[in-house]
Amino acid sequence: MLKAAFITPGAFPVPSAMGGSVERVVEKVVPALVPRVDATIYGRKGKRLLARGNLHGAKVERFPAANKGEYFRRVCGRLVRSRPDVIQVENRPLWVPRLKRRFPGSRIWLNLHSTTFINAPYLTPAQRKICLQAADYVQVNSEFLRSYIQTRVPTAAHKIRVNHLGVDVSRFYGSSAPEGAAMREEMRARHGWGNRPIAIYVGRLVPQKGVKHLLAAIPLIRAAVPDALIVIVGSARYGSHRETGHVRRLHQIAKRMKGHVHFQPYVSHRDIPRWFAMADAAVVPSVGREAFGLVNLEAMAAELPVVATRAGGMKEIVVDGYTGFLVSTDPVSIASELAGKIGFLLANGEVRREMGRRGRERVLTNFQWRHTADRWLGFQNE
Repeated sequence: MLKAAFITPGAFPVPSAMGGSVERVVEKVVPALVPRVDATIYGRKGKRLLARGNLHGAKVERFPAANKGEYFRRVCGRLVRSRPDVIQVENRPLWVPRLKRRFPGSRIWLNLHSTTFINAPYLTPAQRKICLQAADYVQVNSEFLRSYIQTRVPTAAHKIRVNHLGVDVSRFYGSSAPEGAAMREEMRARHGWGNRPIAIYVGRLVPQKGVKHLLAAIPLIRAAVPDALIVIVGSARYGSHRETGHVRRLHQIAKRMKGHVHFQPYVSHRDIPRWFAMADAAVVPSVGREAFGLVNLEAMAAELPVVATRAGGMKEIVVDGYTGFLVSTDPVSIASELAGKIGFLLANGEVRREMGRRGRERVLTNFQWRHTADRWLGFQNE
């Protein structure tokens, strides 16, 4: 049986309701490999979590993460004993050459989740080339990310494998399901929103997520749908309610649209399905290099049509005109394009419900975690 180790960055424990997207992917994919793989997750120690545990069949070993050097050293100490066939590093390319030198008998995989850690200030172009060339395989979550790497390190092109992410469909319910209808009614009653048409944003409140463009679209949305409400769920950082200057500026802009914007600070991932069930459409207005955009899948699993930009890998998820709409990231036109598509969906219940049904079907067919796990296994046989 293949023995594989998965090294998380040590930023959050696994599992953790307040964890980031990297840890969430590991939490979902690795157990899906069991029992076909003898899998061990290496991660950060957290409150009420044992140093050694089990996550749906996958072993978990946890270490204090006071500093990254100590964390890395402790993980390597365990790897010396276990000697896995495959060591997969999650989103930390700088660790790859070090692991390659220390464990020449193991295949070293780099699983890149975004463009962040292959660019400044984390890596210079020369360091990026060294790290990617040291990896035996580089797994990415989108064709966008594959292309991004290939153009910068052409010598690594042959080792890149695309493995789209997934979603746990059992956690998300659309309004066509009794559970989803009940969540919708309860959430709307709690907030006093009745039957208002609602579009929802879920994610971090940082400039590259484009929330300011969504706020700029609201006057145009109101012109088409006077009682529309935009619900913005999230904070600047995972697990934190602390406001940044950018968050304060967003709140200041929203004051001009009182009654049509609701900010909900950070919500645990376990509660996100309730917020999606309450809404009529989802909006993902990212303007940065969005490698994949897992929130698109979660919204589609909840039977919501998605209005997203064509940023990064999101156009590989949302099918324009079929499961939602794709709009430009051009700062001149993005607000008006968002307004046109959101307003259309909020005003046309039959269209949005049909798009929502198609979106969930697309997730069921292509984007479940078992699909991600199966592709990972396929790469091992190449």
